[in-house]
Amino acid sequence: MKAYVEFITSKAAQALRSLDPIEQRLVELLATRWHAGERVTVLQAMRIAPASISPSTVHRRLKTLRANGMLVLVLDDIDTRTKYVRPSPELIELFEQLDAAMQLAGTKGFPA
Repeated sequence: MKAYVEFITSKAAQALRSLDPIEQRLVELLATRWHAGERVTVLQAMRIAPASISPSTVHRRLKTLRANGMLVLVLDDIDTRTKYVRPSPELIELFEQLDAAMQLAGTKGFPA
């Protein structure tokens, strides 16, 4: 239990939990797509959320995440009407901190 508590109280875990539940879920869903090497458009991001979250709510949260420095929008090279949602350098750093915190917690092990 000690490793789990150390992880959830880490600075990185606290930063992720500072997001509202919809923003947190959206970041998690986007992260899985980015990790798979996918480029995600704003329209695709609006559609990846669970059906219980409306596309307009997702769009508002994307704007909030962008305003808070978590996401950046990148224009398509060919069609400038298409915008891709990318993690900001700050969000990438947060993911790296979370990874390090999880690895540290994992090395301490969990009691049986």
